[in-house]
Amino acid sequence: MKKRKLILEDGSEYIGESFGAETDAICEIVFNTSMAGYQEIVSDPSYTDQAVVMSYPLIGNYGITDEDYESKLVAPAAFIVRDYNDQPSNFRYTKTLSELLEDNHVPGISGIDTRKLVRSIRDLGSRRAIITDINVTTWEGVQQIHDTPVPHDQVSRVSCRKKWYARTANPRFNVVAIDCGMKLNIVRELNAFGCNVTVVPFDTRAEDILSIHPDGVFVSNGPGDPEDVKPVIGVLKQIIGKKPVFGICLGHQLIALASGASTYKLKFGHRGGNHPVKNLLTGKIEITSQNHSYAVDEKSLAGTGLKVSHINLLDNTVEGLVDDEKKLCSVQYHPESAPGPQDSYYLFENFLKNMEAAIK
Repeated sequence: MKKRKLILEDGSEYIGESFGAETDAICEIVFNTSMAGYQEIVSDPSYTDQAVVMSYPLIGNYGITDEDYESKLVAPAAFIVRDYNDQPSNFRYTKTLSELLEDNHVPGISGIDTRKLVRSIRDLGSRRAIITDINVTTWEGVQQIHDTPVPHDQVSRVSCRKKWYARTANPRFNVVAIDCGMKLNIVRELNAFGCNVTVVPFDTRAEDILSIHPDGVFVSNGPGDPEDVKPVIGVLKQIIGKKPVFGICLGHQLIALASGASTYKLKFGHRGGNHPVKNLLTGKIEITSQNHSYAVDEKSLAGTGLKVSHINLLDNTVEGLVDDEKKLCSVQYHPESAPGPQDSYYLFENFLKNMEAAIK
């Protein structure tokens, strides 16, 4: 394999070997602690413009299968692993991870000390980085990073371009899902719970959403800074209180912003399938799947009507919000990712109960 170089904006660098596309990428570097699910990670739109470091050392060993994509996109700007396996043993695989990345112009780098790199991100925080040719000097790499603007248009790039439908047999409810970079398994779970789903682009107007006469509105996950997604914040201000609303991840943050709260960027974010979260309403602890860089500021919730329903036991950040009067609920984590594996399915049931109560 061809030698490649990873340079961080603080001047630290790592030498590794190329897989995937042999292109340069400048992006924010983050880490994920999942032991499996790399296909779901590379097809999750929430990773747009990010270089993902996998803390689990062996990646690629079961290949890529046609049934396991979370979207039609390959979202990360780069993929970083310790040991890449290009000979998958899974009988279901249809291509290798390297082939998938190469087809979508995403560079990968392997053979670096990911333990050291993850510790660096954890201790010093997420930073921007470049994957580039081995002959690029550290100074040149840092200069390229500084000369490249930070993007703020991720949601507009990953949201669907037009309305589409996901129907199910014998539906109980009709749900409009605002697509900010939605994972397909969310739609599958809503269908499994008896909901016909109409997926709309992120910039759909509130009056157009209400004209569909939904029983409830879902706000999806997605990439980037929630404060950049002003169209959805404006729409939620008009919808909250009129229809039951349920949000996941970025949707959770957008609901908070629309209600008058604020968000802030975490030092290194939460990414992985092993985060403990406490449900303050029941006292139970859930093992959750997470993927986010921002969190809701608990102090800013005063006067919004929102109550904290869940907290992260690793750092006490807000993981869930409820407003019973407005039939609103949201969570920072991903219940559709089967953490636990079924610890969090009740959240969909709560959304159904809110829609049923609103109909009555």
